[in-house]
Amino acid sequence: MATTSKVLGYLPSDTPPFGRMLLLGFQHVLTMFPATVLCALLMHFDVSTVLTVTGFGTIVALLGSKFSINTYIPLYYGSSFSYIAAVTSIIGVMEPDLAFGAVASPASISVVTAGFLVTGVINVLIGLLIRVTGGKKSLDKILPAEITGSVAIIIGIGLAYTALTMASGTCCGVEANMAPTLKWWLAALITFLAAVLFSVYLQGKGFIGMLPILLAMILGYVAAIPIGLVDFSTIGASGWVTLPKIVFPVFNHALTATALIGVGVMAIATIPESTAHLYQIGLYVDHLAEEQGREKPGLAKHIGLNLMLDGLNDMVNGLFGSTAGTNYGENNSLMVITRNYSGPALITAGVIAVILGFIGPLRDVIYSIPTAVTGGLAIYLYGVIGVQGIALMMAEKVDLFDPGKLAIVALILVVGIGGNIGYGGNLPIPLLKGVFPFGWPAIAAAAVFGILLNLVFVFIKPPKIRATDVLQ
Repeated sequence: MATTSKVLGYLPSDTPPFGRMLLLGFQHVLTMFPATVLCALLMHFDVSTVLTVTGFGTIVALLGSKFSINTYIPLYYGSSFSYIAAVTSIIGVMEPDLAFGAVASPASISVVTAGFLVTGVINVLIGLLIRVTGGKKSLDKILPAEITGSVAIIIGIGLAYTALTMASGTCCGVEANMAPTLKWWLAALITFLAAVLFSVYLQGKGFIGMLPILLAMILGYVAAIPIGLVDFSTIGASGWVTLPKIVFPVFNHALTATALIGVGVMAIATIPESTAHLYQIGLYVDHLAEEQGREKPGLAKHIGLNLMLDGLNDMVNGLFGSTAGTNYGENNSLMVITRNYSGPALITAGVIAVILGFIGPLRDVIYSIPTAVTGGLAIYLYGVIGVQGIALMMAEKVDLFDPGKLAIVALILVVGIGGNIGYGGNLPIPLLKGVFPFGWPAIAAAAVFGILLNLVFVFIKPPKIRATDVLQ
């Protein structure tokens, strides 16, 4: 039931009134839609299938948390960019001439989805191990706040280039010559400013203050019409009803072993990412509960369960022919901006996503939103992901005067950001080329390097003394 507190906002177990819940759910869908669709296109998966299955996977994960701990872990699961290099390398071997957006054959998809099942199993096993060995307290020794906070920062900053290419019209084949034009920047600027101004000045104005992203999307869409960025001819092109192309995994193909290792190992990237997201959202949920004078849910202590639910979501995607998923930082940003952490609202978003996979005209309307508009929102939302990482380290009182912690943060930031800016997201390290044919994923590598350096300090204890103490 929705809170009656003067401080507006919904905690995970709150159920908004039905009309509000529909709007809040649709706002979540608009937030996840660009990345989920782009990821599906880049990996050559059927978009309808991905929308339907990721929506279903989100519902499964949310209900799993409700049945396990009697509250929701409020996260939306979309397609993960971490798997793109591994998936496209395998599909590229089987179908070398696929153009951008072309859907791979069921034979190709059935091979890579076997790898998604492995990532799911790995997540479940690690989550189970964490639950039986002490939960957050034990995990903090391996993934302290200086690691999870830094990973959150590089996830947000690593997406900065994507946000700007969307805003400029040079992303995703939207312009034939892929050259930026002023009209794209104008639409992006209008949308960005609208999102920021609505977020800031509609605070405390009632329910409308919880819809800044939806309102900004509508305003940006309307502004894009007279400058010629909206193509209405695509609406209705898909037909009224489209059926998802369900594909089941296979384990007897010549490339199955490659998929199981090359795709499965990417759990290395998603585990620190998912942990960072849970700690971020848990921090803000507890803050809202404190403002409302209500009991803090303390979601961060359920990190083991969260990883198990991540794994369950991956297995759902792998079983039915969708891309492997991850909980979305942009939806976390949306929740932080709007103070809406309602689990039922996220379930509503999952239901809407499932329906979008079947109803062509609804999907076409969202497709018609110009990339510049979603890019304007992305600049805001992706940036907030990074800022949440800083907030996490501040809340956990990470001592950035400690040279060991400084080294961990510095290593993660340089490898993660530098790898994304300089090398397109993959570090050119000539090791394990069979697993990482395009290089080591920068974010995953940064997280692993940070974890290894932290373990050095865990097992070889640094002296707890400052240089000034010695001089005195």
